[in-house]
Amino acid sequence: MSKKRIFSGIQPSGNIHLGNYLGAIKNWVNLQNDYDSIFCIVDLHAITVPQDPQKLSQKTLEVAKLYLASGINPKKSILFVQSQVQEHTELMWLLNTVTNTGDLNKMTQFKHKTHKEIEKENIKAGLLNYPILMAADILLYDTDVVPVGEDQLQHIELTRKLARKFNQKFGDTFVLPTGFTRNKSKRIMGLDNPTKKMSKSASSEYNWIGILDDSETIKKKIMKAITDSTPEIEYSDKKPALKNLINIFSLIADKKPREIIEKYQNQGYKEFKEDLAESLVNYLKPIQENYSKLNDEDVKKILTLGANQAREIAENKLVEVKKKMGLGI
Repeated sequence: MSKKRIFSGIQPSGNIHLGNYLGAIKNWVNLQNDYDSIFCIVDLHAITVPQDPQKLSQKTLEVAKLYLASGINPKKSILFVQSQVQEHTELMWLLNTVTNTGDLNKMTQFKHKTHKEIEKENIKAGLLNYPILMAADILLYDTDVVPVGEDQLQHIELTRKLARKFNQKFGDTFVLPTGFTRNKSKRIMGLDNPTKKMSKSASSEYNWIGILDDSETIKKKIMKAITDSTPEIEYSDKKPALKNLINIFSLIADKKPREIIEKYQNQGYKEFKEDLAESLVNYLKPIQENYSKLNDEDVKKILTLGANQAREIAENKLVEVKKKMGLGI
């Protein structure tokens, strides 16, 4: 019996942070042993908002190196850059023909990203069509499972809807994927705002811990992280800032939150934060060391090989799709 397939990716924009690692990359490293795995750097998604071309190229390579440094194994998984496999954009165009604009306008992320645009003419079509490209990414590879954050589940539902519509109209073609999310209670929130996810696009660098942050930067960010007005170390929704820090400690130390609480019950925030910072430095050190050993040219060769492997799968699916749609003679 063949393995089920997973597909997932991260945009090469901003700084890859602890939330990205704990919420996505770490899980992928484990999943690649049990699934036929395809991991992508989704640079086409990144350009739905303005990017500096040189920085985008640099960040794309940086993300690939972080994947590899974290344990994504190119002998077990296909690793490639989205824009190097043109079938993604071609399938996106074909899926446009079965997508209702009403469904796109309902997307929470689209509404969130465009609510500040007073002049509707300023909203780019790429931002509206983002979920169709995401659907193409997934459906090209007969993906069974998509590891995503909770905020992306709406996009997975649209992907399933488009797959059903296409299958009903043109015959059984696409696998209906399932979204896979981790425990909501362990979501990594911003160090400066525990009501919102840690974000690589946050305006303040004190929102996130970068995977490549040096030890002094990590310690400074943790010590400046907001806590709560009462000094007791407790795990409660009433103290979201502290709960977030305990979640981080719990995940990197592989301990239950109650074990963290018991250790620091009679101590203050200072001792707790100092130990958390030291644990984070030690936790990220192996990834940073692996990253420093990677040669850019070797990584580019891995990405080229991965793109060739991905293209072979994608070409076959696209030929099937076009034939069923009556394209070509």
